[in-house]
Amino acid sequence: MAANIGVQHIKYFQDKIMEWWKQYGRNFPWREEFLSEYELIIAEILLQRTKAETIANYYMFFLNSYPGWESLAAANENDLATLLRPIGLYNQRAKRIFALAKSMEQRDFIIPQDRESIDKIPFMGQYIANAVELLILNRAKPLLDVNMARVLERYFGPRQKADIRYDPYLQSLAHDILKGVNAKEINWAILDFAALICQSKKPKCSICSLSESCRYYKNNKI
Repeated sequence: MAANIGVQHIKYFQDKIMEWWKQYGRNFPWREEFLSEYELIIAEILLQRTKAETIANYYMFFLNSYPGWESLAAANENDLATLLRPIGLYNQRAKRIFALAKSMEQRDFIIPQDRESIDKIPFMGQYIANAVELLILNRAKPLLDVNMARVLERYFGPRQKADIRYDPYLQSLAHDILKGVNAKEINWAILDFAALICQSKKPKCSICSLSESCRYYKNNKI
């Protein structure tokens, strides 16, 4: 349990965020059922540092161009970069996606079951590795990025270290939030809440269902 945060406080947050999400949650193609492991991983890679709405308009185009690991591993990296140009960071993304595809080819396109092996896959990183465990292996792992961190820090209190990957308080809190609820749904709920309500520059505190018990709101209200 994250330091100085009670179970009831976390339960209240869970209930409110899920109540909001069931009414206002976003629908995206990568949240549909029966997607392949490839489709799930590609979505999470494309979503990094890019708005979900941008990827929603691009996702099927990418999958139609490279429908599986085999076609991606056989791709030309320059052609891949050109294809990725519309969503930005195309050279960086192309390098990462191509290296991942070649690594998967060496593994016979099989996702490892243990975290140690997952972490050894090139360019996987903590976020994508968590997504693999959450979405493919059905383990309760947080999709902790700057957006989720913003919601948790504003509501519960600030992190201790600059890098969220190595902050013990934020990592512990993100895992605590998943306890006793559907881990996939509450991850999506928090990410949607960050995008639609708890925005970076202009949070919509006046219509936030969590505002009355939120540290950020109380401090700014005063």
